[in-house]
Amino acid sequence: MLEIEQTILGLGSALKARGLMLATAESCTGGLIAGALTEVSGSSDWFRGGVVAYANVVKIKLLSVPQETLLTHGAVSEAVVLAMARGALDALDAQVAVAVSGVAGPTGGTPDKPVGTVWIAWAWPGGEQAVRYLFPGDREAVRRATVEQAVKGLAERIGRSTVLA
Repeated sequence: MLEIEQTILGLGSALKARGLMLATAESCTGGLIAGALTEVSGSSDWFRGGVVAYANVVKIKLLSVPQETLLTHGAVSEAVVLAMARGALDALDAQVAVAVSGVAGPTGGTPDKPVGTVWIAWAWPGGEQAVRYLFPGDREAVRRATVEQAVKGLAERIGRSTVLA
C-alpha cells in the first residue's frame, strides 16, 4: 500500500499547486477510492468528495447519467463512466474527476462483461478519457486493482496534462 500512498501524495501536491479539486464517482468500489484519498492528511485541500453510485437510480439522480445511456450501454460501459465523471464534476463542483463501474464478482459476469471487467473514466479541464480493464482475482482483488489503477491514472493524467499546468 506504500506505493499507492506515495502516488496519492504526489497527486494531491499537483492538484493543490494548480488549485484544482478532485471528485470521485464510484460503483464497484463502493467508496474505496475516496477512502484511499482521505487516508492522506491534508486531502481536504484537494479532494472535494465522492458519490457512491452503486444503484442505477443514484447514477441518474445524483450524477445526471441519462437513463437512455444506461439502457443502451449498461452500467459497466464507457458511455456510463464518462457520464459519471462529468456528473461528479458538476455535482461536486470539482475540476477533476474519476469514475468507476465494473463487475467485481463473484457473480454478475456475462460473456461480454466477465467478472473483473472494469471501466475507469477520468475528466479534467479540457479532456476526458475512459479505459476498459480486465482485472484478475476475486472480488477483493478486483476492487483493490480498480482503486490502484484509478489513482495511478489520475496521477498520470494530471502529471502530463498541459491544460492543467
